[in-house]
Amino acid sequence: MSNSRYRPVPHSDGQLGRPVERPGYSNQDKMSSSSQGTTMKVMNSPGTDCALTNCAYVSPSDLPRFVLRQGLSSGLGLVGNSMQGDVLDKYQQRVKSSNLVQSASMLFIAEMSRFVPPERGFNLVLLTVELEFVKFRGKPEQLDAQILAKELQKRFAGQVLTVGQKVTFEYVGTNYTFCVNQTLLEGNSGNDDSTRGILTSETHFMFETPGNSGIKMLNQSGGSSTNLFKSKDFNFQKLGIGGLDNEFQDIFRRAFASRVFPPHVISKLGIPHVKGMLLWGPPGTGKTLIARQIGKMLNGREPKIVNGPEILSKFVGETEKNVRDLFADAEKDQREHGDGSELHIIIFDEIDAICKARGSTRDGTGVHDSIVNQLLTKIDGVESLNNILLIGMTNRKDMLDEALLRPGRLEVQIEIGLPDEKGRVQILNIHSNKMKQNSFLSENVNLEELAARTKNFSGAELEGLVKSAVSFALNRQVNFDDLNQSLDEDNIKVTMDDFLHALQEVKPAFGAAISSLEMCRLNGMLDCGPRHKRIQETGMALTEQVKTSERTPLLSCLIEGPSGSGKTALAATIAIDSDFPFIKIVSAESMVGLTESTKCGIIGKIFEDAYKSPLSIIILDDIERIIEFVNIGPRFSNLILQTLLVLIKRVPPKGRKLLVIGTTSMRSVMESMDVVSAFNVAVHVPMLNHEDIKKVLAGLNVFAPRDVDSALAVLDEEMPIKKLLTLVEMSAQGKSGEGAEAVYAGKEKIDISRFVDCYNDLAS
Repeated sequence: MSNSRYRPVPHSDGQLGRPVERPGYSNQDKMSSSSQGTTMKVMNSPGTDCALTNCAYVSPSDLPRFVLRQGLSSGLGLVGNSMQGDVLDKYQQRVKSSNLVQSASMLFIAEMSRFVPPERGFNLVLLTVELEFVKFRGKPEQLDAQILAKELQKRFAGQVLTVGQKVTFEYVGTNYTFCVNQTLLEGNSGNDDSTRGILTSETHFMFETPGNSGIKMLNQSGGSSTNLFKSKDFNFQKLGIGGLDNEFQDIFRRAFASRVFPPHVISKLGIPHVKGMLLWGPPGTGKTLIARQIGKMLNGREPKIVNGPEILSKFVGETEKNVRDLFADAEKDQREHGDGSELHIIIFDEIDAICKARGSTRDGTGVHDSIVNQLLTKIDGVESLNNILLIGMTNRKDMLDEALLRPGRLEVQIEIGLPDEKGRVQILNIHSNKMKQNSFLSENVNLEELAARTKNFSGAELEGLVKSAVSFALNRQVNFDDLNQSLDEDNIKVTMDDFLHALQEVKPAFGAAISSLEMCRLNGMLDCGPRHKRIQETGMALTEQVKTSERTPLLSCLIEGPSGSGKTALAATIAIDSDFPFIKIVSAESMVGLTESTKCGIIGKIFEDAYKSPLSIIILDDIERIIEFVNIGPRFSNLILQTLLVLIKRVPPKGRKLLVIGTTSMRSVMESMDVVSAFNVAVHVPMLNHEDIKKVLAGLNVFAPRDVDSALAVLDEEMPIKKLLTLVEMSAQGKSGEGAEAVYAGKEKIDISRFVDCYNDLAS
């Protein structure tokens, strides 16, 4: 008995059927036509050799009812079914007249009809199928997607396939089943609801494998790119993060660009995905917020957020187990889905707490070393994972183990630094956006001006500034005499004055220590003559050179001269007038009683903080006191001295500029210790001569014109300015301590005899 093959046309519910006009059918189905139905009896197949062809078999006498064109030798046809029932699309032989042979779970009568497909737009361009074993025997298989696709194109070319249909086939001695999940027809952008089409040699297959299927697809190409991000754009300002445009470009390029492409592209390139990223920088710059928002933007699993100390446990081996548990889900997912597994994100906040350099801790347990070893093997060990992204955050990058920072581990290291002026505008806009939307922000608030005033403010400090400004606005609406009084919400307005008051409260951690500098020049800067003015001009020229020159990111200036000659006041004035965002002063008085190593640590930290700011000034005041120099002996701290010599010459990182100003009263001692040669410029501050003293006294306006020359006649040829100001202050006080305010207000003048008496007291 000859056999004729027919094409079954399953509906989307998995049943064979004639396309009829009913809800849920596509317009493409309506275009097809079918002949009058023929009642046939469904039978089981007597053998399995033709059960894997996706065809139904009828008797030759029934063939004319179904063939599309008469005269076909093979009797190819398309069959429709108008009856409801569970007909499985498998195929058999040796059929009696009026019988339809398929593998069926039950025998029933089916009404079959010929199906005529549309003339155009019915060819399948893309077929997405879910592949699995007919019977999984516990042995996983790896299949080449391109070779398998060509085999399926060859076997099932010309057959109609529909969404929901299951097709069984044999490949390399193993039986598989694929279920059609999605179809894309010729000339269709994918927006239509078409669910069926004819398979051709040009149809592209996309294979998906369910969990626990045991099948891993290799070399899969084409189709759409990986849908890694929930949103189409990589815009972090919408998530409340501003001022980091360049950093996010680096993050996307290095950590996420490879994950956007299909796995086969990365496989052909022969590179693994980036598995680790380190965000480091000063506190308050938004490292933790960035990591959390990255997790929210991705379509992977919900990120695991771990604070470093949470990993530690008092039980032996429990800490290492906690590290392994973090990767357990990713390991299971990769075993089941291979390259198709979801991205698992693990966020380590304060990673320096658990990943210190091995051998640096002396607790006797070796726990910290074991944590680092366990983490290294999980990230980049023998059975390394390709579906993880570890994000670590720290403000102490120097404390991390070096092996953790090499490529293959936390290889992407992004510095989240202090925002520039453009970034500060973005951050202020983010934190004031709701106020603006709800009409609580006054029109006189100029965020650009605030951004210019808030140099070296971190993101957290800018948020604190906005909070402080709002508190001033809210405080105006509160009646402290009657706290139960109803509040008028419509009158709440945050004004520019509120922000200016907030600037007096909120100070940046990496800002200029203006208050400390002002203490170094309590009497302000007086006109001491051309020599001192020349020194000040030299200092300002150095600050301009540091600002503008790309060739000198580091400059140093040593101001030396007799004790009391005004060196510290000059250094403080140069620093204040420079308008640098970061200014710190290192003096012995702030380190009284500390050990040598502690002092070195403090000095080193100040320099490290300076490297985080684009423009910085560090003042080393009274260097001989900092190094604990004593003439008797002589004695000094070589540890502190070597620390200073190294740091004074250390070039700051790229994009950072530093001016170091030192002061000393012992030039000869500094020369013998090579301190003078460590500075680029050394300037001498002389004592005041009579011409300089006359200028100072004229500026103070505390003597009658006739007494100025008399006062000069009493004084030495040279005098330190500090001694002169002390003498003037003593003379202005009067014998009983009265009259100083009247003298400085210009109402009274210093008595010359009182001045002479005070000078004699000082001289003695």
